[in-house]
Amino acid sequence: MLDPSFFSYVTVMSITPGPNNLMLATSGVNFGMRRTLPMLLGIMIGCAIQTAIAGLLLEVLLVWMSAIRLPLTLLGAAYLLWLSWKIFRSGAPELREKAQPMTLLGGAMFQAINPKAWLMATNVALMYTASSGILTVMIGFMALNLPCILIWAAMGDRLGKHLQVAWKLRVFNTVMALSLMATTLWMLVEVIHP
Repeated sequence: MLDPSFFSYVTVMSITPGPNNLMLATSGVNFGMRRTLPMLLGIMIGCAIQTAIAGLLLEVLLVWMSAIRLPLTLLGAAYLLWLSWKIFRSGAPELREKAQPMTLLGGAMFQAINPKAWLMATNVALMYTASSGILTVMIGFMALNLPCILIWAAMGDRLGKHLQVAWKLRVFNTVMALSLMATTLWMLVEVIHP
């Protein structure tokens, strides 16, 4: 049985802004809910897999994470800055047919460099897998994570209907790109100057 604090922790970590939710809202705006669903499911599956990895390899992971924290953060930051640039450069509504949303595999693989997802997975594994078991934690995690990230994709989908004018979409994509860039820079500052 899962500890009650598990529900609040996973819900808060899943629904608060971070790279996943910014990407889901942006994809919802630019591609709509239906085309964003594979990415959303990939994120949910990727986070659950991270939690399982952290739970199964916790002792090794903690030693390993301290050794590769800075390189992993720099790699993740470079990718997030590249994504920020791609979001900033996204085109007008008529150009969206050429662009493609992240796939299920892409959403799952994105978790490998998402620092917030690693923090969440490691904390969940540390706090809950020993008492509840990995499978229970994974199922509970996916059940709580899905509605939280669905809100971001749905919000983006609904907002996208109001952003069919090129300049409005440009403003939205610029704000989202700057938000992702600010998140990335904050992450870098935290790692470099703890």
